[in-house]
Amino acid sequence: MTAATGLKRPALAVAAVVAAVVVTLLALSFLIPVGSVRDAVVKEIHAVTGLDPVLRGEVSVSWFPSGTVRFHNVYLGDDGKGEPAVIADELTARLRYFPLLAGRVEIADVTLVRPTITVTFLPGGQSNWSGLIRSLAQALQPDPGRTASFSEIGIHDGTVVVHKQFDGKDTTERLDGVDFQLAWPSISRSFGANGHFVWHEEPIEASLTLGDFLAALSGERSGVKLRLSGAPVKAAFDGAVSAQPSFRIDGTLSVEAPSLRDALRWTDTSQLPFGGFGRFALRAHSIVSGGVISLSSVNVELDGNLAEGVITLSTDHRTVQGTLAADALDLTPYVSGIHILAANARSWDQLPIALDGLADFDLDLRLSAASVKIGGAQLRRTAIATNMRNGKLDVTIGESQAFAGIAKGSLGLASIKAGVAVTSHLQFVDVDLESCLGQLFGIRRLAGRGNLALNVDGSGSSVLAVTNTLNGTASLMAHDGALTGINIEQLLRRLERRPLSGNGDFRTGRTPFDQFALALKIDQGQVSVDDLHLTGPTVRLAVSGQVSVPTRDLDLKGLATLVSGETANEFDLPFVVQGQWDDPIMLPDAQSLIRRSGAAAPLLESIKARNAGSAVRSVIDQLLAAPAATTTAPPAAPAPAPK
Repeated sequence: MTAATGLKRPALAVAAVVAAVVVTLLALSFLIPVGSVRDAVVKEIHAVTGLDPVLRGEVSVSWFPSGTVRFHNVYLGDDGKGEPAVIADELTARLRYFPLLAGRVEIADVTLVRPTITVTFLPGGQSNWSGLIRSLAQALQPDPGRTASFSEIGIHDGTVVVHKQFDGKDTTERLDGVDFQLAWPSISRSFGANGHFVWHEEPIEASLTLGDFLAALSGERSGVKLRLSGAPVKAAFDGAVSAQPSFRIDGTLSVEAPSLRDALRWTDTSQLPFGGFGRFALRAHSIVSGGVISLSSVNVELDGNLAEGVITLSTDHRTVQGTLAADALDLTPYVSGIHILAANARSWDQLPIALDGLADFDLDLRLSAASVKIGGAQLRRTAIATNMRNGKLDVTIGESQAFAGIAKGSLGLASIKAGVAVTSHLQFVDVDLESCLGQLFGIRRLAGRGNLALNVDGSGSSVLAVTNTLNGTASLMAHDGALTGINIEQLLRRLERRPLSGNGDFRTGRTPFDQFALALKIDQGQVSVDDLHLTGPTVRLAVSGQVSVPTRDLDLKGLATLVSGETANEFDLPFVVQGQWDDPIMLPDAQSLIRRSGAAAPLLESIKARNAGSAVRSVIDQLLAAPAATTTAPPAAPAPAPK
């Protein structure tokens, strides 16, 4: 026997088997009527799922290459009272081959093509699936006389529509491109689903496993595993679910998102204002019961900040409550989106302020940290309470070890029709003023220790608009410090000796003080300097006037006094401070300097006598000649001694 002959025999055997299958299937097409096949398939679908298919379209049976029955325009779960639970363009049932040889119709698997699955939650907690679930649970009850049936159901290119009625509002969510394979528990007790869908234009891979499908449908406890994975978010849950005596989910939850801001925007949950809310990760033990999600043993990461604690979320009223503790918090990302100054950094920002998301949910969160960083400000042990209700955000600082002292108070931010409303009630007790004022307000001209209080409020559509409506008070009390960047004593002594010699460079050095006090009153953006005085070992200073917050300019008058041992010898110098905050101009009173100058005093008298011409000439001659006479005149010769 040749090799070719040996190869031909297996080929002939395979061809004979294929021919036998084809002949058998062709014979079955004549022996089994289409109506009988249709009725058998409908009966078995009802036996396995508890659902009665309503056939509204054509039925076609194909026997080659395998037995397949196609039902067009099929309704499942149609009770005649509302929209059917499932409407499929096509239901395809693939038949087992060997039972057909015995004249029995058994389904191998079922596929729903382009189905629309509708889930409607009613206010009482029921849904349009409540009755169907009971029918399904009844169909899955153990039956010794029932033989194994199909265990796979496929969903291809489906759509899931979820309607929910809450607080008189109807909301609808939609999943498109649903492709899933369901492992039906015809043999084992477990149920599995794997596939993907598209939600809000993002594809999501998903898998679900129920340890005991019948127990889950009956409301008894069953193990559950859920995995969701997509570009916006990844989530996993491993625990148990039950509905007796009430609905409850208990297990370990983990969630990750490259950007919490983008994830919330994707879910249409909230539009967060300002900056931050980037990388997010959470792991916790979760309990869902009575519309409340309780998270314990929470480990949460947000923008690099790590914290532990407990969180409670109310799904009905969209309320978040929690207590978290951290070693270190960096809150800089959340204020980075707040632009106080315009691009030129010389005027207030005029762009509209948007507080999107503040009214989307309520928040009651308490934070404690060993250290807190906000921009350039560094705080030590701090306790913060954050409360948000009806679009108003209040941040309360219980007590913070800040700037070598104590900081406490509250900040408020609310969305109103005119834009935003801002409130500030802050107190800094016995703090290092150089670091406090420098880190918070960029003012680095005052050193020492003291108390600072700020109570202001305002409203408007932009930062500039808010500055026009500011009202409130501010006060500062300091001791044992110094004004930096200016030496008032040196300036006064120079002008005391030579009033018309010019000011020179007075923006260097320090002016020590024993006491410094400042009291401000703010009315519609205009600041009245009611009291500003400084008392030092050699200098006294008193200032009053007006400051405009919207235009950022100064109009102040003051009196600087050089203190000596005797009051009669004190040197007083009136002065004015005018111009922009960033670069003010300080000018001594010219008449006072001229009056103290012996050479220039006749000028004022001549002006009063209307005879200024000759007096001006005399003053100029004296000013020019006096220094020369002082520096070039030879010493007088001593008188000859008498004989």
